[in-house]
Amino acid sequence: MSGSVGSPGLWAISIAVLLALLVADFAVTRKPHEVSMREAAGWSVFYLALPVVFGLWLWLEFGGGQAVEFMTGFVVEKSLSVDNLFVFMLLLAAFAVPAAVQQRVLLYGIVGALVLRGVFIAAGAAMLSAGTWAFLVFGLILFASAVKILREALSKDDTEKDLSQLRSVRFLRRLMPVTDDYRGTRLTVREHGRRALTPLAVVVVAVFATDVVFAVDSVPAVYGITEDPYLVFATNAFALLGLRALYFVLHSALAKLIHLNHGLAIILAFIGVKLVLHWAHGIWPAVPQVPTPISLGVIIAVLVAVSFTSLYARRREAARTAQE
Repeated sequence: MSGSVGSPGLWAISIAVLLALLVADFAVTRKPHEVSMREAAGWSVFYLALPVVFGLWLWLEFGGGQAVEFMTGFVVEKSLSVDNLFVFMLLLAAFAVPAAVQQRVLLYGIVGALVLRGVFIAAGAAMLSAGTWAFLVFGLILFASAVKILREALSKDDTEKDLSQLRSVRFLRRLMPVTDDYRGTRLTVREHGRRALTPLAVVVVAVFATDVVFAVDSVPAVYGITEDPYLVFATNAFALLGLRALYFVLHSALAKLIHLNHGLAIILAFIGVKLVLHWAHGIWPAVPQVPTPISLGVIIAVLVAVSFTSLYARRREAARTAQE
């Protein structure tokens, strides 16, 4: 495993900046309000500019290799995080979350995702330090995820799951009473002399439960781009931080990206192949590896392709509906 650019000082500064940004986000969402497109777009631009500036700094400080690895990993993580937003959208709709507190739910989900990614990143680093067999394990995980996502994408079953029946949610309801209505951004209230959960707490638990699934796919995917735990952490942090604002910018557009999951399945399968080839190269040097710039090109090409095919499919469906 190659050396990491993350010195103790850089780790400390990065975590401090991350915590400061999260505190700022909580301050913004402290007073419940509906998010305007102008507010969401402003925060989205800010959170998209941050990784670009960071990538330029990496280029100047450590060279183009680390910068390209970071930007490629960021594109992968951002793509997977958009899929995360689909699930958040279903959760917010299933639990009828008021518009004024939706961004607080999203923020809790982002914090939970960051914590889980941190755990998985540390576990992944430990596995890689133990031997190159970890690349084979990560590759197989991504293959399995790609197959699962593609089967769901090709399925014609459009019925939505009852997310309130998640095991974690049902367990929570058995532990404590739940109020019938939302109480602003409060997770618990005192009612009839005992502590009760609000529906907001139930939604947050459901979001945390789904975060686990995404962490399983996400961390092996970015380890397929770079072996540096610090860069893996940075790509995850930058990709997740802007999700709250991006949700409100893409809320209407998300439903139109009907082929996004097809593209994500292809990307995960491609990175799975890259990981397996990397593992095989360590045993048989004649086995070729996939350079990071080629990985970036393939990932961007797939995302552009599925965006165009989604747009074409939507237009064709609209024309067919108009004819009927």
